[in-house]
Parts: sequence; C-alpha cells; structure tokens
Amino acid sequence: MSRVTFDATAFYAALDATRRSQKKTWKQVAREAKISASTLTRMAQGKRPDVDSLAALVSWSGLRADDFIIRPESAPSEPDTLTQIVGYLRASAHLSPRAATAIEAVLRATYDLARDAPDDGQTTTTEGVQD
Repeated sequence: MSRVTFDATAFYAALDATRRSQKKTWKQVAREAKISASTLTRMAQGKRPDVDSLAALVSWSGLRADDFIIRPESAPSEPDTLTQIVGYLRASAHLSPRAATAIEAVLRATYDLARDAPDDGQTTTTEGVQD
C-alpha cells in the first residue's frame, strides 16, 4: 500500500523559482514569510518544513501545498462536497467558530436527509418549483 507523501524537494524548487522571479534573497524570504532562515537552509538540504513554516511559505509564495502531495492512485483526488463546504466555513474570516459549527450542523442534517430520501421522480428547478 502506497503512502501519501509531501514532495518537499519539488516544493523547495517551486519556492526557489518564486523567490528568483521576485528577485529576493533567501534572507528576505525568511523575513517576509516570518520564518527562521535555518528552516530554509534545512529545506535546501532536503528536510521538510514544519507545518507552521509550510503554511507561512505557502502564504508568502501563493503556491498550493496540495500540488506537492503525492497520493496513491486509489486516493480520492478531492474531498466530497460537504467536506469542502465545511472547510470553507471553517476558513471564513466572516464566521466565528461557533457560527461555522452551527451552519455545519444544519448542512449535515439537510445533506443526510437529502441523500437518504427516496427519488420520487420529480425534479426541482432553480426557482424551487417541481416539474
């Protein structure tokens, strides 16, 4: 069984390309990303960044960490719809954690009802009128 891994070498190469395109030094990258320069030195030696440093570098560079994850062929390419929606709710700066939890509960209950409901052959249009 294959493991899911993070391709730190490819991430570092993409990070280096971003750095070069912005004409920055590694010291400037470290300062702007608010990480230690030693983290970048370790990455240059093939080590993986800790999760907080990875998040800071992803934020600084605009790269997507998900693009550097190597998955087995059997792994889903993306999470199911409800999981994605919940992720967006949790990441929203406009919602408190309590509000996100409340909306998630309503969505899960509605989703479960809709998923388990028998198909009666009727369809609903965008206006909510059944055909």
